Amino acid sequence: MQLAQPGAAPQQSASQMLRSSAGQTRIDAGDTSVITDPGAAKTILLNHVTKEASVLPIPAAPGLPGAPSPPGLPGVAPPTSPSQVVDLGKSVINGHAVTGKQFTFPAPPSAPAPPGAPSAPGAPALPGMPAAPPHTVMEVWSSASLLLPVLTKVTGPFGQQVSQCQVAPAAEPHPSTFQIPSGYKLTPPPIPAAPALPK
Repeated sequence: MQLAQPGAAPQQSASQMLRSSAGQTRIDAGDTSVITDPGAAKTILLNHVTKEASVLPIPAAPGLPGAPSPPGLPGVAPPTSPSQVVDLGKSVINGHAVTGKQFTFPAPPSAPAPPGAPSAPGAPALPGMPAAPPHTVMEVWSSASLLLPVLTKVTGPFGQQVSQCQVAPAAEPHPSTFQIPSGYKLTPPPIPAAPALPK
């Protein structure tokens, strides 16, 4: 991850993604894991520090699945669908035959100022500083045999995030990989706070 702020140092983190032939996926990152089971229409969140598990239902989506959304970033509300999709063709990455697609997401609309509120003057632009791109572009290279993304690049106003698959064993994961481990306490999923009512 390379943030757009001047002088920001690049950050690197490791994660693991597994996929079963039945379409279940598991992503391990740090002290948490996210297991998605489309067949059972549920997502399991595992906290390995507290040994707690939460189960959330996956809402039914009509029609075919759309393009992937950009990863969530602080303060960035990703759009729901891309404005442009480009087929990048076929290639080979780390020994895997892949096909690529590029998704362009428009910038989210800015919220209008309340009526009667004066607009704040804009800060002058620094000389030589390029303007932030008004949209987010995501390039995804996926393996047809693994059914997983091998390389993903997301570039937008926040900076650039690159996710690359380093090791990709083709063996079927054990079924227990997609289940709540024994000894984990089942907890209710977090409930988002209700918006405050206007006074």
